[in-house]
Parts: sequence; structure tokens; C-alpha cells
Amino acid sequence: MKRRTWLLTGAGALGALVVGWGFMPPRARLGGAHTLPAVDGEVGLNGWIKIARDGAVVLAMNRSEMGQGVHTSLAQLVAEELDVPLHTVRLTEAGHEAIYGNIAALVGGVPFGPRDQGRTGYRFAHWITAKVGRELGLNLTGGSSSIADAWDTLRLAAATARAQLLGAAALKHKLPVDELTVKAGTIHHASGALSHYGELAAQAALTPPGEVRLKDRKQWTQIGQALPRTDLAAKVNGSARFGLDVREQGQVFAAIRHCPMLGGGIGPANVDAIRARPGVLRVVSLGPLAGSTAAYAVVARTTWHAREAARALEVDWQPPPNGRLDSKDILAALEAEARRAHQGGEGFAFLKQGDVQGALAGAATKLEAVYSAPYLSHTTMEPMNCTAQVLDGHVTVWAPTQVPGFARDVAAHVAGVSLEAVTVHVTYLGGGFGRRLDVDFIAQAVRIALEMGGLPVQLVWSREEDMTHDFYRPAEVAVLQAGLDAQGQPLALAITNASDAIVPRWAERVMPGLAPTLDVLNRNAFPDGRAPAALMLRGDAPDKTASEGLFELAYAIPNARIAHRPTRSGVPVGMWRGVGHSHHAFFKEGFIDELAHAAKADPVAFRMQLLEGLPRHQAVLKRAAEAAGWGQPLPAGVARGVAVHESFGSVVAQVLEVTKENGKPRVKRVVCAIDCGTVVNPGIVVRQMESCIVFGLTAALWGRIDIIDGEVQQKSFPDHPLMTMAQCPVIETHLMPSDAPPTGVGEPGLPPVAPALANAWFALTGERRRSLPLGG
Repeated sequence: MKRRTWLLTGAGALGALVVGWGFMPPRARLGGAHTLPAVDGEVGLNGWIKIARDGAVVLAMNRSEMGQGVHTSLAQLVAEELDVPLHTVRLTEAGHEAIYGNIAALVGGVPFGPRDQGRTGYRFAHWITAKVGRELGLNLTGGSSSIADAWDTLRLAAATARAQLLGAAALKHKLPVDELTVKAGTIHHASGALSHYGELAAQAALTPPGEVRLKDRKQWTQIGQALPRTDLAAKVNGSARFGLDVREQGQVFAAIRHCPMLGGGIGPANVDAIRARPGVLRVVSLGPLAGSTAAYAVVARTTWHAREAARALEVDWQPPPNGRLDSKDILAALEAEARRAHQGGEGFAFLKQGDVQGALAGAATKLEAVYSAPYLSHTTMEPMNCTAQVLDGHVTVWAPTQVPGFARDVAAHVAGVSLEAVTVHVTYLGGGFGRRLDVDFIAQAVRIALEMGGLPVQLVWSREEDMTHDFYRPAEVAVLQAGLDAQGQPLALAITNASDAIVPRWAERVMPGLAPTLDVLNRNAFPDGRAPAALMLRGDAPDKTASEGLFELAYAIPNARIAHRPTRSGVPVGMWRGVGHSHHAFFKEGFIDELAHAAKADPVAFRMQLLEGLPRHQAVLKRAAEAAGWGQPLPAGVARGVAVHESFGSVVAQVLEVTKENGKPRVKRVVCAIDCGTVVNPGIVVRQMESCIVFGLTAALWGRIDIIDGEVQQKSFPDHPLMTMAQCPVIETHLMPSDAPPTGVGEPGLPPVAPALANAWFALTGERRRSLPLGG
């Protein structure tokens, strides 16, 4: 069945199961009975498109803008099919109807790699009931999926509206519709201009569209063009509204102090003294909410009063019930667990093909290595914040969130109201990177608002609270083993990695209400106990994010076993840009480079041979290598490293040029090639590659979170540095031509960075670094 029409039914009284609302057929997602409401003379033509009186197009926007440019690219799709200038497409917030959903972005999909032979056939789509989809409106922004998910649907919605408008013009002017054309939102005939869209909208709403055809690629004038971002002016002149910019009548401000020990509790505090401080209105105690650590919040007239009072809190913090965490001990335990599972053939095997042990026994050369990655924080430029108001039984939330549906759900849960009594307004996000897929800060803001007698309250975390109470990328250790034949060809590859699973922990926090439904499904829908493991979100069931980037093996290695051993460290973990790919590419591409060295082969040529039969991967690698001058001489003290990796449907290859400064790596140049299918806006894709590379280099060189005695040691940017402009290398990006549908862009440029850097360092110094970070 086609990807977008894969619907599963037969869940009994619980209704149909839908594998990701993103898989709904495009026509089914036009809205059906749901048409956008009329506001100020606007006329809704379907669930996505309205036409204003002046002829402007109003698009229901169901994705969060966090710097990735998605509001521009999605509007471009609509502008193309409606034949209007991009600047005439205005955005309105989408509702919570199922047509706006995109749960497939995060937990849907099928984990088959480019080579399907030997796969177990296990489908790791995380099945979500239709009940949850209807009630929560799972319109999340994540998984580098926004353009891919909307590609068919938005173009079809716009093309349908265009057909209705042309039909209305034909009726109004009594002309055959096939004699009419559209230019810049105005209907034209050979006799001249007739009517603009605004003059036709009311009639168009009553006009069946007839046959709807999408434009041929040869007719495109906007898709594929590097049009300026529609949010650029607002972000330059300061009119853009981020979460921190929300100001409502009577608004007050809150600051927060969490227990410094992860998972710890609150005890007695000098609450009376804090209440007596100037400007302070209230001190609110907060238990664990949506995965957060217990805390005190101080509400005051201004942010300054609130933050200064929060700093003055003296609290008898309570240690966590299961003991204080230590990241060094956790990494040591992960390595021991990975080694034990690897030796015993334990862990869930996401990929199992051939006879690995037999091939290793007969190999002429055997290699084994241990790779590791630390905890990482998100460090979004805009710290966690949310504004909430609880008034007359209704909750209003203004938040920079990637998951408005889950935000709505948690607000209703905390306030004790129905979903219908909650309104969520999504602001611009000052960075997301997966952190704002969680809703802890939203739950806290609503809980505080319950104490404020109807006043809107804005909760703002300090940078220190943001960094020390994150949902971190999991620490991980992997054991990798391979065998080569006498000619240096890989015969076998075995990888076992140990880490906390991400999706089960995330689901516990943001979907606690789903647990009873999952239990019923496990017992009734699958009485033999053979439920798809990913359905059991509350346990340590196999989580594809814990092995993605490893098990979708592109390299032609006949015997392979890729397994993950789930652990529970107690450290709060979550989605981080690139998710599993972000560190698994480091493990895989670093080890492939080791195999090339053992085979005495050129790293690019070695990969090209193993990618035989995958022309897309080969073309991307070839493009990056040629553009970087691979094989050409370099100045003394400079070396190149390469990596190629597929994630979120896109293939990216990168070549880094590295030198040594003060004994540490310094990246001078990055050449990047990407095949992301059809490119909607080349300028945005190039900037996303630059963003991924800078973000990835920051993590690869310096990124780490250390936990000692239960407390995160890195507090802010002085001890958790970001790459500066002066440190940034020259970046060149090459976009591969393609007629395929769009694939991911916001994350795929990140995974190859760390392994290409490590491989360049080895070429430069002969030192193989297998643990992140690489910059000391």
C-alpha cells in the first residue's frame, strides 16, 4: 500500500488505528466538512485555504516556525498552485482537527534501510489510536517532516481552490473555464483581466472544483526558487512575536527554581521572607509536572522582581529517592552493559542478516572498537517560557511549542478542564531542536496561573534552569565489531549499543493518558501477547530512535547484526536535533573509516564500492568529494575527512578540512552535498545545512553534560560554549537535482559532521578518537 494511504482498522470498540495522521490521503486532508471559518469577510474554500476581500490568500498554518523557514516554504507551495505572489499569502493558526496532524513525523514510519534484504519485517510505527489523534490534534513539528508531509496536501488544497475560483469566474463572466488563466491572483481572458480572487471567493465556495490537476514541474515559477523568507522583515524590525514577547492585559511574571538534583524534591523554604520582597505576589510550590523536577516559582510584577526573589530562595532541597546520579558512573555502566549484551548476543536486533559469527570466525582481519557519546543539552537561544491564563473556566496558553496538541492536553489536565476549554496560541520559537516537543514548562505555567485569580502569568526559565533541567540527548556506548576478507572486503558487521530509550520516556511525560488505552490494546487487540513492541510505549520496548542510523545499513555487508540494549539511567532524556542519527552516524562512519584504513583503501573509494547499487548515495558522495578536491594535495598541516549518512529520507555527504591549533582540531572548510528530493526553496535548504553544520560542530567539539552528585555541572554558555563566528569554517553546500518528493532538511546535515571531523583528525594525526566531544 502507498505510504500515505496506510490505514489500519479493526481495533474494536476503541476505533480505528491510524499510523500517523501524516499518512492520511491528501484528499482526505482537505477538510471535508471542516472549512476555515469566515473572519472579516474572508471566505473559506477548504480546511487550509481562505480568500480575503482584497484577494489575498489565507493559509492555515499547522507547523511551528523555529528558524527553519517552514512558514515560507509551505506558503510557497500554496502560492505556486494558486498563482499568487508569495507576499500575498497570509498565515492563520490552524485548529486541532485531524487534518492538521503529523504524528508520523516523530514516531511513525518503517525502519527499512535502502537495502531491504534480510530485514525482519518488523514495523516500528508507533501506533496511536484515532481517539488520541482526534482529541489532541497531533500537529507536531519535528522529524524534518513538515515539507514532506505537506507536499501533496497543500498543493492539492491550493489547486482545488484555484479550480473553484476559475469555475466561479466562468459562471460570473459566462465564459468557458478552459479559456481562463490566472496571473498574480487575477483571472484573465483573451479579452483582458476579469476579476481578482477576492471578488470571486463567495461564489467559489459554492462551486464544485471539477477535475483538479496539479501543475507540471515545467510550469513552476516559485517552487525551486530562493524566494526571500516571509518572516525576515518582522525578525529584523522586532515585530515578530516569540514566546518571550507575549504581553497581555494585567500580565504578571514568574521565575522558577528547580531542585538542583535531577529528580529531587522540595522541602521547607523561606517563603514568608520572599513574599515580603518588593513586587512579589506569590510563591507557588510545584511538584513534578510532565517530567519536570519539583520546584518553587515566584510570581511578581516584573521579570526582574521575580528572578531576584527566586535567587533569594533558601530551600531544604530533598535528594531523589533513587539516589544521586553521576554521568561518569552511568557511562561506565553503559559500556559494561553494551559489552555484555554484545558478547551474549542480547538486545533487540533491529537488523539481523546472514551468519555474523561464522563470518567473523573466518575473517582474515578482525576489528573491534568502542564508541561513546555524552549527554547533550539543547541550549535553544530562547529559554523555556510560557504564558498562561485561567479565567472563568477557560485556559489560554501562549507558547513557543512544537506540539500544540500536547500543550492543549497538558493544560486541560493541570487545570482540570475539558480540551474544548483550552486555547493554545503558538508563537515563534527561538529554537526548538526537539526540546519543545516536551510540555513541562507549559504544565508549570498553567499550574501557576491557577493561583493568580485570572491574571495571565508568563513563566520564564533562566538560562541556568534551562541548561540544568533539560531533557538531554541520551549518553550512549556502542561496541562495534567487523571482519574483512583477505582482499579487504567487509564480511560481517556487528553493533550493540546501550542507552536509555527516548520515545518511551517521552511518551510517559506527554501522553500519560494514553497508558490505559495501550494496556487495553495489548490485552484485547493482541491477546497472544504479540503486540507490536513499539506500541508498548511505557516500557523498555524497542525504540527505533535508539538504533536509527545504524540498522538502516546502506553499506553492502552480507552478514550483519545491529542491536540495542535499553537501559534506565534516571537521567531525563528526550529528542535532540537528529535524534539517534546525531551520534549513531559518528559510531558508524567512524568505524567504516577504520575498516577502510585496515583494508589500506581510500576512504571515499571504500565507501563507493560498498554503496554499489545505491546510485543516490554514490552520487551525493561523489559530488561532495569532487567539490572538496578529494585526492588533491593540501597545505602542510591540513587533512580531510569524509562521512556520508542518510536520515529523514535525505542523503548527505560531507568533507571537512581540519588543522591543529593548540593541540586541538580546528575546522577550516566544510563541503556538503545533499539529496533531499525536490527542493522547494534552495536558499532555505542551504541555510539549514549551514545551521546543521554549525550546530553539529558545536556538539562535536565541545558538547557535553556532566552530572556529579545528582547535579548538572554546566550552567550556562561560559562552561557550555557555542561556536562563534570567528571559529566558523567556510561552508559550501551543493544541492543534488531530483524529481522525487521532498525529504527532510532541518536535521540531515548534522549527523555526518562529527564523524567527518574525527576521520579528518585521524588523517592528520594518526589518533583515532572514538568518544565525543573531540575538542577537549
